[in-house]
Amino acid sequence: MEIKASRPIDAVVAGYLGVDIAPGFLKLESATFAELFRPGRLIETEGLHFSLGGVVANTGLAMRRFGQNVALMGCVGNDMLGDMAVAQFAHAGVSSGIRRTNLAGTAYGIVIAPPGMDRIFLEDPGCNRVFNADDIDFDIVGQSRLFHFGYPPLMEVLWANGGVKLKELLERVRWQGTVVSLDMALPDPSAKAGKADWRKILSAVLPLVDIFVPSIEELLFMLDPQAYSRIAALAAGGDMIDAIPAEEYRMISEKTLAMGVKVLLVKAGHKGAYLRTGDMAGLDSSTLRLSDRIGCPRGTWIHPLPVESGRFCNASGAGDCAVAGFLTALLKDENILGAGQYAMMAGRDNLYGQDALSGLMGWEHMSKSLKDKIKMERAIVK
Repeated sequence: MEIKASRPIDAVVAGYLGVDIAPGFLKLESATFAELFRPGRLIETEGLHFSLGGVVANTGLAMRRFGQNVALMGCVGNDMLGDMAVAQFAHAGVSSGIRRTNLAGTAYGIVIAPPGMDRIFLEDPGCNRVFNADDIDFDIVGQSRLFHFGYPPLMEVLWANGGVKLKELLERVRWQGTVVSLDMALPDPSAKAGKADWRKILSAVLPLVDIFVPSIEELLFMLDPQAYSRIAALAAGGDMIDAIPAEEYRMISEKTLAMGVKVLLVKAGHKGAYLRTGDMAGLDSSTLRLSDRIGCPRGTWIHPLPVESGRFCNASGAGDCAVAGFLTALLKDENILGAGQYAMMAGRDNLYGQDALSGLMGWEHMSKSLKDKIKMERAIVK
């Protein structure tokens, strides 16, 4: 298929969509998660916040906030939560790609996000379980430079049978000549998705993926489950990120890039992200038109930006917003390392809002902030 030099849509963001329901936590005295949620304890909350959740809402609307022309594709049920979701998308001016179904209800997540702690989700995937290629408008995909898809582990039709339906979906996207980006979610180990052969699924799917943006926990769970179990045991109920040795990032990234991924951004919570590139041949002539042909083949850490503690609200959607910053920067032809810096700023700013989007700055403001940061660092070195 002929690939047009320019396309009118910057990105299609498709996949998991739901409604997040988050109780408001009061500012807490220093306590661990285990201490806070001790059995039998009553925890007083303040308010209840409803917002859109999932990759379609978080990454998609964040990219729109950053000035990108984005088409969204997701599915909700014919129920009250679905009405709420469609109304919010309509308010944002992007409801046309959101489909309704009677096959299942709208997905929802109860977000447990106390200040200063990483969040936990109680998630009902709802109609995302039956999401399939029929929910994608491939004519729109063919007009887009980038196709970003999120959360296959929560979409049973796509991961079942070795991921054959996900592979078919991404093959159709590649046939359109559109660059493919993929995000993941951590499967519930006790659910069917947690027992699937994710190494087999990724072996089939990743040769079709240009940009892969999983978390380190997701990557270990899927490609090295023994290491995941060992490290989770070492963490002993604490934050697993703190128990993962730096060497694990190098080893797991090598396994991932060997499967065909060109650009790998491994999200690592409060530690930032590990960025590494493989064979980037073709990205310069693709719909992405990426002029950076060097990347970072040896791998590097992108360190997080300082967080103003008095402004911290919660971390819901931080990873999705970081991905939005990263992808937007690549679409604007920033180099790979520079795109990583935008990811860190978007992820940091997400922490300042009650929902995923309200803390985000516009792109020009972000760019100025990063330039000022670089000037300050150079002045300190001198």
